[in-house]
Amino acid sequence: MPFIHSSQVPKTQMIFGLVGIIKHFAGTRMWRRGADLDGNVANFVETEQILEANGYLASYVQVRGSIPLLWEQVVDLTYKPGFKIINLEDAPEVAERHFSDLRRRYGSVTAVDLVNQRGGEGLLSQAYANAVQDLVNDEIRYVQFDFHRVCGHVHFERLSLLYDQIADDVKKHRYFFLSTGRETLEEQKGVIRSNCIDCLDRTNVTQSMLGRKSMEAQLQRIEIFRQDETINQHLNFDNLFKILWANHGDEISIQYSGTPALKGDFVRYGQRTIQGILGDGHNALARYYFNNFCDGVKQDAIDLLQGHYTLSREISSPSQDRGLATIASVPLASALVLASIVLATMSLRQGGQDARRFIFSAFWASVALGIMTFVRINGRVFCNRPRLQKLL
Repeated sequence: MPFIHSSQVPKTQMIFGLVGIIKHFAGTRMWRRGADLDGNVANFVETEQILEANGYLASYVQVRGSIPLLWEQVVDLTYKPGFKIINLEDAPEVAERHFSDLRRRYGSVTAVDLVNQRGGEGLLSQAYANAVQDLVNDEIRYVQFDFHRVCGHVHFERLSLLYDQIADDVKKHRYFFLSTGRETLEEQKGVIRSNCIDCLDRTNVTQSMLGRKSMEAQLQRIEIFRQDETINQHLNFDNLFKILWANHGDEISIQYSGTPALKGDFVRYGQRTIQGILGDGHNALARYYFNNFCDGVKQDAIDLLQGHYTLSREISSPSQDRGLATIASVPLASALVLASIVLATMSLRQGGQDARRFIFSAFWASVALGIMTFVRINGRVFCNRPRLQKLL
């Protein structure tokens, strides 16, 4: 599933762009997490940044993808459902299959893990580190970088600390470079593999930083830039570069989560803005809604289109609800809770010193609390979930 963004710097012969390809384990944000048994990971995207200037052609490839373990995060109406690692004993084999495929296609691999090192993300990150510890060698490197702890929500310039850790790897990997006569002068020898939990927001900020470093090196080699010259010294070029990466991140995010990327204002403008922070809040709420009430059907559609499920007249439809699922409805439960609260309030106001009114009020309040507790305990049943493909 390719998507392309490109731009031309005004008054120059310089064109640059991004080509993204989503592969293999495709799906929606909460219903495609981690890896399958073959090592294919969710939201795996290969991004190639291409530059054409003064007759030269250069490119730089990066990849992103979910943590290559068997894990899930099933929606249950909570804002951030818990992580669950499945078959932890299989983790080294799944990770080995994933990195073997990366080595075969890209050469050396530097895996940059951007997730939090505490809480549920920390446990997942530690399982990832344990799974790859026997794979690490001269050609495979694993780097932990707690993006939120180091950069917070506004200090993304501190990504320079990450670059200092992987600068030697970036230089060793090099980039693809053609001369004006279309002679191959350089080939890329490796790839940076970045991930956060969704491989969207933190990942896109990080990849845009690496893309910027690579393009500056290419422009210096072509002698359009001096050795100490950077993109941010050229306002128009800098703005075009930021917009290109912001659009790229939004495209990936919309396909996976249903909303544009968070933290996109930093990629687009080079700094966090009030409007961007408010927009992140809106998009976070929209993701919650899509994840809990829309993405199950969307995941079924993706599985059908990719041939992961074959319809048959001889098999009853897996989309038919059974048991509690036949009556589980968030709108119905919300209406009953609201009605119970209204009745409880009316009884309390009209009761005065009447004990019966007070009992009626307590009864309806208990009904409201009971319904909310029931929905909370059975949250998964009330969510829109895929019917065609079982989770691992």
